[in-house]
Amino acid sequence: MHDVTKTTPSTPGLRERKKRATRRAIAEAAVRLAAEHGVENVTVEAISEAAGVSPRTFFNYFPSHDDAFVLVDEEVGERVRQSVRTAAAGQAPLEVVRDALATELDGFESRQELWTLQAKVFQRSPHLIHRSLKAQISDERALAVAITDWLEATRPDDGGAGDPGLFPRLLAAVAQTATRVALESWCERPGETALAEAFEEVFARLAQGLPRPAE
Repeated sequence: MHDVTKTTPSTPGLRERKKRATRRAIAEAAVRLAAEHGVENVTVEAISEAAGVSPRTFFNYFPSHDDAFVLVDEEVGERVRQSVRTAAAGQAPLEVVRDALATELDGFESRQELWTLQAKVFQRSPHLIHRSLKAQISDERALAVAITDWLEATRPDDGGAGDPGLFPRLLAAVAQTATRVALESWCERPGETALAEAFEEVFARLAQGLPRPAE
């Protein structure tokens, strides 16, 4: 096996942390306002004021009004990909991705209200789903690259199975969908179940090959 050494992701500098915080504040303000007033009644100026930034700053982070309603935490995606790339050899690929995502559950859980509000916004303004899907696909492709890097780094010295082909893309798509299903199930039943439980159940079913549920 190739030697795979765990590394700690570099800590972003103060400027980068401020940029991420500003982007998050704008997106959260947009979702909260849209949930209360409707997307069509929320202006860039109103979002900017609620987030404590200028309209000019708004457009430094989002190319259009509608893009602000898509909650995407790029920092989370980077950490998940780094965890995948530095995972030890000898694990099942699904376990590697599951464990990388599981480390972010506390962060997801703290944003339950926002996930729920965003779902309501999308129900009222389905045209936003397309933008959300584009963001998810971009994140999914980046995760597939990280999975490919891990597969290459942990390949046996004899060359293993060769080019991983479509496998990383399929695994990334399945893992992202499984996480979304767990989040949706958890948000739909507030107080009834913990996110960790929903997440564990979804990935356990995947690991079992999705057998028919018991009656």
